[in-house]
Amino acid sequence: MEILRATGIEKVWTQRPLLRGCDLSVEAGERIGIVGVNGCGKSTFLGILGGKVAYDHGEVTARGVVAILDQDPVLPGVTVGESADEAIAWHADLLQRWEQALTDGDTRTSDALQQRIDDAGWDMSHAVEAMLSRVGAPPRESLIAKLSGGERRRVALARALLNQPDVLLLDEPTNHLDAEAIEWLQGWLMAFQGAIVIVTHDRYLLEAVATRIVEVEDGVCVSYDGSYADYLVERAERRMLLERADDVRLSMIAREAEWASRSPAARSVKQKARLDRLEALQAARPLLRNASIALDLRTGHKHGGTILEAHGVRKTFGSRVIVDNLEMSLVGGDRLAILGPNGVGKTTLLKLLLGQEKPDKGQILRGPRVKVSVLDQARSGLDPKLTLFEAAGDGNDTVKVGENHVHVASFLNRFLFPREFLERRVGDLSGGERARLLLARLLLHGSNVLLLDEPTNDLDLQTLCVLEEALMSYDGCAIIVTHDRAFLDRVCTGVLAFEGDGKVVRYASRQQYLNAMARKESERSSAAKAISSVARAAAAPAPAPKAAAPAAAPAPAPAARTGKALSFKERKEFEELPDRIDKLETEQAALTARVADPASYKDPKLDMPALQKHLDALPGQIEAMWARWAELGERA
Repeated sequence: MEILRATGIEKVWTQRPLLRGCDLSVEAGERIGIVGVNGCGKSTFLGILGGKVAYDHGEVTARGVVAILDQDPVLPGVTVGESADEAIAWHADLLQRWEQALTDGDTRTSDALQQRIDDAGWDMSHAVEAMLSRVGAPPRESLIAKLSGGERRRVALARALLNQPDVLLLDEPTNHLDAEAIEWLQGWLMAFQGAIVIVTHDRYLLEAVATRIVEVEDGVCVSYDGSYADYLVERAERRMLLERADDVRLSMIAREAEWASRSPAARSVKQKARLDRLEALQAARPLLRNASIALDLRTGHKHGGTILEAHGVRKTFGSRVIVDNLEMSLVGGDRLAILGPNGVGKTTLLKLLLGQEKPDKGQILRGPRVKVSVLDQARSGLDPKLTLFEAAGDGNDTVKVGENHVHVASFLNRFLFPREFLERRVGDLSGGERARLLLARLLLHGSNVLLLDEPTNDLDLQTLCVLEEALMSYDGCAIIVTHDRAFLDRVCTGVLAFEGDGKVVRYASRQQYLNAMARKESERSSAAKAISSVARAAAAPAPAPKAAAPAAAPAPAPAARTGKALSFKERKEFEELPDRIDKLETEQAALTARVADPASYKDPKLDMPALQKHLDALPGQIEAMWARWAELGERA
């Protein structure tokens, strides 16, 4: 059943035709990924579907509730708690309608509403708290006016998911989420029963979630059935056919134009049909050819030895230890990813390496002629009032690229900024276009150390691949904070992981880190089993004393037990529970590692939504077993 339709959507943005007839039909339960180059109109189109952006022509119709997460959300309420609670107003309305149906004696309506309430839960307060915790939102009492951009987006994401809509529109939902939250979100979306339309640069998420890819290309929507991997193959084949057809059209124009340019004496008859055909060929919209960024970050300098070192570095804020006894060294060609949950201290570590923060203990050494460039998460360093031309050249007409001076217009053209963009204000650029401008400025700096904080945010998939290639051939060293799993797996030569209490450990890859976490979880499960075995032995009744000699006084009667004694069946259950708990905890650790492995999502035999649903249920089962074991232990 069709639940959302957009027909003939047209939109002009800052005098530039952005959408020129986009059509999209969304079926109930369908999961659609929207892709396209930066500035093509993905976010604008999503905003139009969600009723947030006005359009010039066309029509949008929805049959159900539509919720949207946009890139710059506006949150209702004063505090985080108020904003989150407002998202479940539908639940209060459901309860009110159910009570009214009972009062009216409308059993058919009340039964239907009661079923919906049963499915959602009668008390949503726990669901709100769990959702805020899952996405890493600030505490409930936090003031919305004082939230950072990333915190606002996490609260907005929680609101969108709590809304339980029929259609969920998500614009870059993984921005500002840590790796654990992204893994959870991926499982949640795969199990979601409603329809999803998502714009994301996270290729693993797109591959796992999307069942259809829609590309916004030259102002229209082109649909490809299947996963992201299927889209890449089908798009390549389609582009090959289109380019071949366009080459034929251009050759026909050349041939017919040459014929039409002959002198009248050279032509026996001026054939009107051929002239009409020439006009039609010339009037046809030319194919928008693929263009790519020319990004080469190499400096050409020869780096002998270590570029950056940290020895015994310790940093604290009050009683909280951020980094403790950090040891690391980087040479040319090293690309190190920093992993850890939000708020653990990744940005603080970058500031330490940059020299913006001083360590409490230890030292950070930089090699001679080290030049550092930073691409921060806030995309700072750009004045929104400047034009693109002024921001790229710092007011100059030319920039120095390597040993050559290049005109700013030609330089910006390498980053897919046409001449008509040169007078556009930086503040009017899309998030992806601003990121592209910052990448262009990185190229000008010629730095041998790059500190990149979430560099993939807002980049389109094509630019992501270009950035990956540039970093993989980079001759300096790069330190990258990223939650983009595909980017990390392809680019980074090592991982620096925060493991709590200031402990920072280096691993060769993300997979090695995940394996280490799975082993530690298994060890914790084994320790819990040992503790439960000791507790079980302590709870077991002491063996009866041997019969005393006839002359000895009779043994005192055992103290009376409180509560009802265990039955034979309960005694057996009490003895078996520790092994059952250990088995479930081991299964939980194994499933966590499996869900975190991107290769799992490419196995057609695996039912990943069912696997994730089973994994989500395990903590509750384990907790219930521990409670049962404690209850029986009190009576043993």
